Amino acid sequence: MSSQLPWHVARAGGIVAWALVASSVIWGLALSTRALGRRPRPAWRYDLHRFLGGLAVAFTAVHVLAVVADSYVDFSLVNILVPLTGDWHPLAVAWGIVGLYLLLAVELTSLAMSRLPRRLWRRVHMASFLVFATTSVHALTAGTDRRSGPFLVAVALAGAVVALLAAVRVWKAVPARPRQRDVSVV
Repeated sequence: MSSQLPWHVARAGGIVAWALVASSVIWGLALSTRALGRRPRPAWRYDLHRFLGGLAVAFTAVHVLAVVADSYVDFSLVNILVPLTGDWHPLAVAWGIVGLYLLLAVELTSLAMSRLPRRLWRRVHMASFLVFATTSVHALTAGTDRRSGPFLVAVALAGAVVALLAAVRVWKAVPARPRQRDVSVV
């Protein structure tokens, strides 16, 4: 086994996990803004959103386990579970740890959605935006591909799409105000 294999697996796992988080957030926003059309929607659209989120968790696990297995930087269990405890770029790694916990909260509450109050589930699910933001910051500060042109373009494009769809979502959620009648006095 190559001594660089864990590093390559950690790198690829992290990039794929980030791309899956971005895809899940974008797809979820596309569904909620009705950018994909009005109801009724085929069930596979929701299933794809759930599948992307679940795969993001799986590839995050691959990323974390490969980081621990890599001998270049010595990460302990505490260093990967508690922010700011490691010696290697502690703030950059902390963004990833926070993203991990937020991702787990979103995914676990989504699995238990039918047993939770809808309002609680929705509030936790809104943390998906924070998952995208924290994992993007982690990738751009700790990742070895942070200076790669294609990766930077991917992060910028995903960020722009998330921002645009989030703006549409907020715009559609604001209730329309009734028009004021012009009652000028002559």
